[in-house]
Amino acid sequence: MHIFVIDGKTISVFPSTMLGAPVIYLNTFADEGEKIFDIAQKISCPPFTLVAISGLNWEYDMAPWDSPPVFKSAQPCTGGADEYLRILTAEIIPIAEAEFPAVPRWRGIAGYSLAGLFAVYSIYQTDVFSHVGSISGSLWFPKIKEYIFSHEPKQKPARIYFSLGSSESKTHNPILKNVRRDTEELHAFYHSKGIDTVFQLNPGNHYDHVLERSVAGIGWLLGK
Repeated sequence: MHIFVIDGKTISVFPSTMLGAPVIYLNTFADEGEKIFDIAQKISCPPFTLVAISGLNWEYDMAPWDSPPVFKSAQPCTGGADEYLRILTAEIIPIAEAEFPAVPRWRGIAGYSLAGLFAVYSIYQTDVFSHVGSISGSLWFPKIKEYIFSHEPKQKPARIYFSLGSSESKTHNPILKNVRRDTEELHAFYHSKGIDTVFQLNPGNHYDHVLERSVAGIGWLLGK
């Protein structure tokens, strides 16, 4: 494992033993990258390198634009995704991949919750990612669906993975209750574009089995 720090963010690189293996960039809320990589190895995921980023300013770095809190105890989102994506593509990726013994076959981006939203948004700003994992993604985010329907990705992705917990939309919150509908509509939209995409519904709420759901998403992107 190789660790470095950029702009207050900690980047942990978990290398594959296979030359040219795909690389997944995973934005994490609680530095769960090592646990996710270990589980992936135990269930024999196809070889890949994981680059996990932690220490994020979650509501800033992962949010495409400003949005008020969706419930009383939440923080407002303050729209720093473009700035963070610049750091990711211009600084983090070159340093991480300078340590690789060979160029990765492809790059993917994945994340849970707001990081799943960011993963989808990122392909409209950069062409460096061909595989996208939105795991329990915050696709209820105001105006993101309209943005996606009216813009083109910088590169047509090869695969997109969506998942949700079965209880996530069972809420009286007027915004969050639409998350399953919105995710299913986005899944259908990408499928209609000829993109290999899937939507998986997992038992439980948003906070259940985060590690296992993350590994499932990464595994599907890898073709497991």
